[in-house]
Amino acid sequence: DEFTCSVCLDILTGPRVTALWSQFLSKCLTDCWDQSQVCRCPQCREIYNLRPQLRRNTVLNEITEKLKKTGHSSSQKYAGPGDVECDVCTGKKFRAVKSCLTCLASFCQPHLQPHYEGAAWKDHKLTDPDGNLRRKLCAKHQRSLEIFCKTDDLCICMMCVVTGHKGHEIVELETEREEKEVSGIWCLIETN
Repeated sequence: DEFTCSVCLDILTGPRVTALWSQFLSKCLTDCWDQSQVCRCPQCREIYNLRPQLRRNTVLNEITEKLKKTGHSSSQKYAGPGDVECDVCTGKKFRAVKSCLTCLASFCQPHLQPHYEGAAWKDHKLTDPDGNLRRKLCAKHQRSLEIFCKTDDLCICMMCVVTGHKGHEIVELETEREEKEVSGIWCLIETN
């Protein structure tokens, strides 16, 4: 939070400072002042008789450049209404870029990295961000829905295959999805 503009919440790039050392993107601060009759610091709310001269904070600029290189770039946005939040972030939560059906959690880009780099997570099933991961689990076995039973027209888990769908015509869920998307009739099939 110390490295984000308090107006737009993006990582500071080319930060400017007011007389009180509050940090803002130059454009955000000038836009704020241009839209108001009063010249006021958006963070501490102090009012200025004259518009303060803005100066570049070179030390903070170097720090934010390093932050961008480690994956905390300005493209990393905080979650807003309708976005899926990262389940690992504390305080202000970043927008999730993937959800893991194995962990039953959603992750922003920095928190997702272990899934790409660590051997322990290599077999985890990643999907597009989903705020309701429970609906992608078998209600009976609490496992990922990976199989489609053509006989019952139902998404099932691997445990269902051996416990209740023996002898049924089954295919991988992705295969069925692709087949139905080609024919234009795919929709989410609910479990029983």
